[in-house]
Amino acid sequence: MTESELIDLPFIGLLPLMRLAYSGVELAPLGQKLIEKTEQNPNDANALMDLSMVLQLRGNKDLALQLQQDAINLQPLYFPPLTTKTPKIRVLALMSVGDLMANSPIEFLLENSDVELIQFYITEPEHLDEALPEHDLLFVAIAESEQNLPLLNQISPILKNWHCPVLNKPEYIAKMSRDAACKLLANVENIVMPTTRRLTVDEIKKTAVEFPLIIRPVDSHAGHDLEKIETQQALENYLNSQLHAEFYVARFVDYRNTDGFFRKYRVMLIEGKPFLAHLAISENWMIHYLNAGMLESAEKRAEEARAMTNFSETFAKKHAVAFQSIYEKSKLDYMGIDCGETPEGDLLIFEIDSCMIVHALDSLELFPYKQSPMQNLFAAFQQLLNNKKTRL
Repeated sequence: MTESELIDLPFIGLLPLMRLAYSGVELAPLGQKLIEKTEQNPNDANALMDLSMVLQLRGNKDLALQLQQDAINLQPLYFPPLTTKTPKIRVLALMSVGDLMANSPIEFLLENSDVELIQFYITEPEHLDEALPEHDLLFVAIAESEQNLPLLNQISPILKNWHCPVLNKPEYIAKMSRDAACKLLANVENIVMPTTRRLTVDEIKKTAVEFPLIIRPVDSHAGHDLEKIETQQALENYLNSQLHAEFYVARFVDYRNTDGFFRKYRVMLIEGKPFLAHLAISENWMIHYLNAGMLESAEKRAEEARAMTNFSETFAKKHAVAFQSIYEKSKLDYMGIDCGETPEGDLLIFEIDSCMIVHALDSLELFPYKQSPMQNLFAAFQQLLNNKKTRL
């Protein structure tokens, strides 16, 4: 849809805005039109929420979160545009206030589906069962974080006897922190997930640590303030440069392949079945898809294409027992795994989480091979919803 078509929608939602951003469209003009809508009607919660998302995508997080709170104060319910006139399933997604990492973006999985998505931002958990729209399924989209943990704990008993199936129950999401996840997967055969300790600055200084190690502030994501530390002096320098109070600390595992490259797989488990969302290949141990040079390297893209095309018969088959163990222990209907392989061939887990972003927004010209695997992943998620509904 064009920008002029989007601005006429009652609510745009994250997916169309993210598609514009991925296409290189400058969002400032659309943001200005949304500002004009809010000036004409200060009670237009939909426009405020859309403007909040635009600001987040443009890097203005503080103002974005302020506008988000203003929108939620006016209205906690949001209805992303329908992609069909005859939806067969209505899914209520429970959301928390926060940035784009605070919730699982399941709308990316529902494009061109027969699913109606309703997003509900919880501010008062005790009123959760009051005046909600009718829905067939409830999906807990709230991500595990320090901010969200009290909310997850509060809604868990309320959802025990919910009137419809609940996907990704909050008590299981709460176990996705980096230190809890490694305990969850401890001693699982063919899985390596180094013990992660949550420590204060004073505790780190008093603890005997093994180098090299990796360290990051609690609740940091996307590599922010994540460092590999080789020496005691480097550790002291790092701590002195930080304002955070607590950190996650774990030993570093060198997972380079024999060609010198590091490889990080994002695998989504849907009812326990693995699907490859992407493979990032980099000369650097700290890999994120956007900084791995995938856009610039046809050779890397060719390898990713082979990995995605042959995933079920290669990587998924090799680590089938490990993936099944993660599914059984996590008890999540839908989740993501960022992982690699050790030199010995075991599955190396970097992170497991319920809110990893997966999408089909990449350039068709550069990444034509992604369309079919991603549509298969989306179809599996939609089948999960159908399966849960039919089990009523």
